[in-house]
Amino acid sequence: MSADGDVAVLGVADHRRGELRDVSFELVTACRELADAVGGELHLAVVAGDVERFAEMLDVEGVDAVHTVDEGEEFNHDLYAAATAALVEELDPTALVMPNSVNGLDYAPAVANALDLPLVSDAVGLSYDGGLEATREMYGSKVETTVAVDEEPFAVTVRGGEWPPTDAPGEAEIRPFAFDADESAFPSRVLGFEEVGGGDVDIADAEFLVSIGRGIEEEENLDLIYDLVEATGATLSSSRPLVDNGWLDPARQVGQSGKQVTPDVYLAIGISGAVQHVAGMKGSETIIAVNDDPNAPIFDIADYGVVGDLFEVVPALIEQFE
Repeated sequence: MSADGDVAVLGVADHRRGELRDVSFELVTACRELADAVGGELHLAVVAGDVERFAEMLDVEGVDAVHTVDEGEEFNHDLYAAATAALVEELDPTALVMPNSVNGLDYAPAVANALDLPLVSDAVGLSYDGGLEATREMYGSKVETTVAVDEEPFAVTVRGGEWPPTDAPGEAEIRPFAFDADESAFPSRVLGFEEVGGGDVDIADAEFLVSIGRGIEEEENLDLIYDLVEATGATLSSSRPLVDNGWLDPARQVGQSGKQVTPDVYLAIGISGAVQHVAGMKGSETIIAVNDDPNAPIFDIADYGVVGDLFEVVPALIEQFE
């Protein structure tokens, strides 16, 4: 166990195309809670890109130090694996925490293998009492499991959208980190970036989502929802059935097989609340549900609920907003 002044947790930030990802600030919250339980400092690492700007953005409440690795511009497996392993060897943290993102899942196993660390992936909850207990979800989020890890140090990847972001200003020390970055040790190079299947919108960036499910019944009834979206200035998203039917672009799908979203407001219309969908939006700040079934699971997580026919409720909402 780390004592005060030692590094309890090292978290690795995530960025893409010049922007820090939301999970970086959610990861701070998870890491700080874990560092408090272990007893010690929270340090972050940011690798590649505009590290000085990223470090300033990551100077938030609860972070004791941010280590910058000024090598490369975009994510590179070899660089991230080598830099993260070098930081762990230098700082000797009890826990290494990385995002369960496309990038994180790429290099996390390599780091754990190189340093012989136990690795728990896709954690949705973390606790520590002399050892790590990580909560994971299985079978489409129908079952929660607890994984106990007694060995230290250990590595974890955390799922986005499970912790609130930390964005209050902090007083972290920014420390450039230099290691032997021999280019011959990095055989892979990033030649470019191409967005594949990005669709016409990124719902993950939306502050207000109007999300529609199979309760809409027919494709032509989407016109009513389009009117609501226009009246409210929201962004349209959906559950999987509408995408499977070809009514909406896959880029608008929320859920385990779609995108994870954390808008300020999530208005779920005609969505029952299957666990696969809820897993993608339960981190929303305010959830409002409209469904004609009072026993629909969506009401279990909704902050506000309207039991009623959406074909009556939506026109009333449009009238109010207009």
